[in-house]
Amino acid sequence: MAATAVRYLRSVGAPTTTGPVEALPRPALRAVGDDERAPLDPGEFRRVLGNFATGVTVVTAPAQEGEPGPAGFACQSFSSLSLDPPLVSFMVARTSTTWPRIARAGVFCVNVLGADQGELCRGFAVSGADKFAGVAYEAAPVTGSPRLAGVPAWIDCTIQAVHTGGDHLIVVGRVDALGTSDEGESGGDPLLFHRGRFGRFTQ
Repeated sequence: MAATAVRYLRSVGAPTTTGPVEALPRPALRAVGDDERAPLDPGEFRRVLGNFATGVTVVTAPAQEGEPGPAGFACQSFSSLSLDPPLVSFMVARTSTTWPRIARAGVFCVNVLGADQGELCRGFAVSGADKFAGVAYEAAPVTGSPRLAGVPAWIDCTIQAVHTGGDHLIVVGRVDALGTSDEGESGGDPLLFHRGRFGRFTQ
């Protein structure tokens, strides 16, 4: 699978000399053929799965040559994957216009959002806008990906592998550095997403 990942990054012009990186291109392939699909309504699928509450993140990557600025998108499908080696993963739609830019960079930073950062999340969920306008950030220590100001936690990563998952891609990142803010260390509440709405823990 690492070789598959390398083929993808080469196809989008990403450097491959800095690590075991590459991802699949976005081929017009389906995991299930039209004649094999279960009789499942997409709206019902979303409704039922919406009962699973998740955290919310913003995945960012540094600008590459010829790009106007850094890349980023709001992502709720993030999870830890492995302790040894330290790996995390996130899922991104094959139709995403931000993903090819992250793939070209070959690196990313996961910014875990706090309970009061719903508007920040909405800004990164919009397609075609300057998502970083008015957003304070600094470079993550290893990859240089944007580390957003005020987030409770951040994880700085290099892309290790990309797998297909139906209409999404499953991106695996090797953790290069990570940390929490003072608020995160003192128990700052996370931003939660449940049934299409943002929420937070209540005592």
